[in-house]
Amino acid sequence: MLYLVSTPIGNLGDITLRALETLRMADYVISEDTRKTGLMFKRFDIKKPQISFYAFNELKTLPRLLRLLKEGKSLALVSNAGTPCISDPGFSLVRVAIQEEIEVTAIPGPTALIMALTLSGLPLHSFTFRGFPPRKSAARKRFLQVDKESPHTLVFYESPHRLLSFLEDALVVYGDRQAAVANDLTKKFETVYRGRLSEINKQLSEGKLLGEYTIVIAGSQ
Repeated sequence: MLYLVSTPIGNLGDITLRALETLRMADYVISEDTRKTGLMFKRFDIKKPQISFYAFNELKTLPRLLRLLKEGKSLALVSNAGTPCISDPGFSLVRVAIQEEIEVTAIPGPTALIMALTLSGLPLHSFTFRGFPPRKSAARKRFLQVDKESPHTLVFYESPHRLLSFLEDALVVYGDRQAAVANDLTKKFETVYRGRLSEINKQLSEGKLLGEYTIVIAGSQ
């Protein structure tokens, strides 16, 4: 059995009882970052062998993981934070497991995009999650252009180093739409900036940017 285990996005108090039960029961825990997972294990007194599984070693590690699953081992996949496979490693393993008729299940839990959506104050009857945009402005504008006429609320992830340039490009492509930018969700300094893209950009440019951001932008009217 392959278990996809959602873990807290910041506040370890958000771990679920099922997640803890599954991590303690699994034969191996597959981690995007073994050091970060190790901190969580220490907090909850979990002692399990970890296998490193991240963007640059996925293909190399897949055969070993598949072999363990075929031997009858239970594997629990976790990312650094939130739900595995959503802008995180895991899709390739899930796909191969399904192709090999290995049972896959998920232990639900936190994910930044849903929390940011619910806090945004924007329409939630339908939305499009776009993940991390390209790093360079020209490619990023082409990426944003795809959804210019979409009526659905749009959700993006972005790093602190590119957040302001992302907001500038979004303003160029979409116009000055209503938006929300969430940071440090579930943590002590949780912050949600709301307003038009130009207003949020101005607000954020006046302070220090740390951590990953979730951006929610209104769809086309």
